[in-house]
Amino acid sequence: MHRFLLWLVPTIEGFPRSQKFMLGDRIQSIALAVLEALIEATNSRSRDRQLSEANLGLEKLRVLFRIAKDLRHLDARRYEHAARTLDEVGRMVGGWIKTNCAAQS
Repeated sequence: MHRFLLWLVPTIEGFPRSQKFMLGDRIQSIALAVLEALIEATNSRSRDRQLSEANLGLEKLRVLFRIAKDLRHLDARRYEHAARTLDEVGRMVGGWIKTNCAAQS
């Protein structure tokens, strides 16, 4: 997620001015919230809430990136990179959720 944010910030700078402050800020805020939730989950014994928040944030990001692509603020290559990265992080979070659930049983 850290690498994704390093890629995301300059990518959002390429959005049109009107969308940079609406859609771009929302994308950055949610991405930072996902990173924060993952950090909290790493440093907590009870991870359910943080992992659930991270998972929901990833789904929100998928939808917002699709909107950005449809509005042509992202080219196909950047959209594909974002989609693949969010999918990869989502699989990791999903695995962590399953492991966490199994450990609680």
